[in-house]
Amino acid sequence: LVVIKPSGVPYEELEARHMVIVDLNGKVVSGTYRPSSDTATHLEIYRRFAAVQGIVHTHSRWATAWAQACIDLPAYGTTHADYFYGPVPCTRMLTDEEVSGNYELNTGKVIVETFNERHLDPAAMPGVLLAGHGPFTWGNSPASAVRHAVVLEECAMMAMQARILNPGLPALRQCLLDKHYSRKHGKESYYGQL
Repeated sequence: LVVIKPSGVPYEELEARHMVIVDLNGKVVSGTYRPSSDTATHLEIYRRFAAVQGIVHTHSRWATAWAQACIDLPAYGTTHADYFYGPVPCTRMLTDEEVSGNYELNTGKVIVETFNERHLDPAAMPGVLLAGHGPFTWGNSPASAVRHAVVLEECAMMAMQARILNPGLPALRQCLLDKHYSRKHGKESYYGQL
C-alpha cells in the first residue's frame, strides 16, 4: 500500500486525515479525496525499484532548472557524493505519444528506462531529473526521500554557482566520489555512530 497526498490540496492545508491510501495498481483503499495526479508515476517507481519506500516530487527552483535544461547534474563536490553516487541523471523528453497517452504512467516508465539504460542502482542514485519538468527523489523511508530532495536542491544550486565561477569545472575526481559515498553507504561505512 502507498500513502500519497491528495490532488490539488494546498500543502499548508494538508493534514494526515487528507492522505489517500492506494494499492500498487492505483485503486483507492482509504481516503475521501482523489489521490495525487502523479500517483501513476509514483506507483511505477515503487513497482520497479523494490527498495524504495518513499518518493518526493518537487518543482524546486535549482533542480528544476537543471531538469528544464535537460542536463544531468554533475557531481562537482563532496556534498553531492555523500548522497548521490555520480551525476544525477536527466531523462529524455517524453514523446508526443507518451504525453498524449497515459502521461503519468509514461513519466514513471521514462524514469525507470533511464536507470535501466544507464545501469544505475536506485539505492545509490536516489533521484532523477525529469526532462522539461523537475526532480523526483526517493529513499528507504519517506524521511530519506525528503532528505534527498533537500540535498538535491542544494547540490543543484551549488553546481550552478560553481559553473558560473568556473565554466570549465571538471566533475569531482572518482577517488573522492568513491570515498565520500562509500564512507556513508559502503559495506565498510564508518561515517556516523553505530
